[in-house]
Amino acid sequence: MHPFQDRCLGITRRHFLRDCGVGVGKMALAGLLADKLGAQTHAAAVNPMAPRPAHYPGKAKAVIHLFMAGAPSHLDLFDFKPELTKMDGKPLPASVTEGQRLAFIRADAAVMGPQFKFARHGRSGMEISEALPYLAKIVDEICLIRSCHTDQFNHAPAQTFFQTGFAVPGRPSIGSWATYGLGCVTRDLPAFVVLSTGSGISGGSALWSSGFLPTSYTGVRFRNKGDAILNVSNPAGIDAELQRDTLDLVGTLNRKRLDATGDLEITTRLANYEMAFRMQTSAPELMDLRGESKETLDLYGCDPAVPSFARACLLARRMIERGVRFVNIFHEGWDAHSDVVGNHRNMCKATDQASTALVIDLKRRGLLDETLVAWGGEFGRTPMVESNAALGRARGRDHHPKAYSMWMAGGGIKPGVIHGATDELGYNIVQDPVHVHDIQATLLHCLGFDHERLTYRAQGRDFRLTDIHGHLVKAILE
Repeated sequence: MHPFQDRCLGITRRHFLRDCGVGVGKMALAGLLADKLGAQTHAAAVNPMAPRPAHYPGKAKAVIHLFMAGAPSHLDLFDFKPELTKMDGKPLPASVTEGQRLAFIRADAAVMGPQFKFARHGRSGMEISEALPYLAKIVDEICLIRSCHTDQFNHAPAQTFFQTGFAVPGRPSIGSWATYGLGCVTRDLPAFVVLSTGSGISGGSALWSSGFLPTSYTGVRFRNKGDAILNVSNPAGIDAELQRDTLDLVGTLNRKRLDATGDLEITTRLANYEMAFRMQTSAPELMDLRGESKETLDLYGCDPAVPSFARACLLARRMIERGVRFVNIFHEGWDAHSDVVGNHRNMCKATDQASTALVIDLKRRGLLDETLVAWGGEFGRTPMVESNAALGRARGRDHHPKAYSMWMAGGGIKPGVIHGATDELGYNIVQDPVHVHDIQATLLHCLGFDHERLTYRAQGRDFRLTDIHGHLVKAILE
């Protein structure tokens, strides 16, 4: 007889359960956990976007992020530096630019002073450029952060870094983290919607990707004209009844596959089919602005028939009213390597009125307190001029990651506040620096999340939006 068999003789079930190192209690616990996991899987299969509680009550229920892709110049819009006018045409001291990586110019390039006049406005006395006459009227509603900085100095990596916390595509975006954490309160529209205006987006679809999160949390891009989403209208010969029957059949097959494999990506497929069906009614209604008053359309400067940033902002307000959690509006075109005056005048003309109107409109509808509006780009611009005859560039500004400005309003952010400061050249931060990860941490806080606890396990470790970085900017919170 084999020695192992000899040792096994006489062992009863009681001996096994006592000596195997598992025990009845642990086996029962494993069974209970399996039941719980199964229940969670089933719930996810029914509705992966079901509303979920945050870590604590957040003041913001939704976010509208107005992302000015291409990087506006803080020096010409938000951060007035008279010293630059005095130094116009002269190089900065070498001690200031030492060690700085620049994209297109040399460190000894000549200084260019502010290209627009500035004035103080509101009770806060906030200095704003003449290029932003509408924003100047609501400075007491916004928090202006003049001490933002980032790790990236080229557009696509910097945009990806701002939206996902990482410079390389593949991580979840802010909107994806928000919807993963909160779910959605509407069944008829996506939780996370993306609109784009202007000349395009350098970072591409990585800016609203769900990364390693389930694809339920990917942003849904809406078009500005025609059908909001391609193929939202049925083809000829397909009526609602036939489509419903088809979806029911496909759903039955998908659920059988889900039961067999437990693959939660199938829940995304199920949810997307159902969402697409409901959106055939909800999306056209959302995009139809004929119900908006003339006064509202004039407030935004919106022609309902013309795709524009103004139309996108008005649609964002309508989405928030209908329960959308996160709206990203990307407006590309701020990359002023040449003619910063002409570029910024045009960009401000396209965005200033509507951005301001969005804050006003949300407030008068009682939605601003629970909606966080953020405006800004991926980095700032240099105090030095960029001129390059070979490239046809003159009177522009290069990329500058060390300092830039952005503003926020509503959703738990203090109004009428200026946070942080740069030096007299607008080159380095000298007070209260705010890193991109700090902005992300603060945004999540307003939604009710501790950025260190909102995690997802992937590739063997727990990831978060801010990774191992980020601090809450408590001074700007109400």
